Amino acid sequence: MKKITLILVSFLFFACKAQEKTAFSKEVLAAPMVSLSGDDLTFQQLIDNQQGKITVIEVWASWCSDCIKGLPKLKKLQEKHPNANYVFISLDKNQTDWKKGINRFSIKGDHYYVEGGWKSIFAKNIDLDWIPRYIVIDETGKVLIYRAIEADDSRITNVLEN
Repeated sequence: MKKITLILVSFLFFACKAQEKTAFSKEVLAAPMVSLSGDDLTFQQLIDNQQGKITVIEVWASWCSDCIKGLPKLKKLQEKHPNANYVFISLDKNQTDWKKGINRFSIKGDHYYVEGGWKSIFAKNIDLDWIPRYIVIDETGKVLIYRAIEADDSRITNVLEN
């Protein structure tokens, strides 16, 4: 009886597991952001600016210890795959901390700030539950990887190598 129960529970777990998303919702695409140069744009515009290359997006914050600990892995990924675009979306509490964090940790790539952090439209609508969070999109903006929490996730490496 225990084996049957275990099998049923396992089946339900795998059957109910959410499928990884392949597109962003309207709410996410309309989410407002600010570029490092101070320009206002939406997430859709950010994606449009990346067209033509695979893009690795990292959602992070300068106060996030896991984000800082993961930077060496991210920098190795950038060295190994320089042809990809790297975009960083900050959930910092303010733009001053965001800009200081970019300089302090020498983070190379395109940088954007989301007002409201975890409570922002962007964070709520990408089902954000942890940072760092990696999202990978293809040359046309299609989502290839919706959720990864490590820069050395094998799925990211596989996408960038193929």
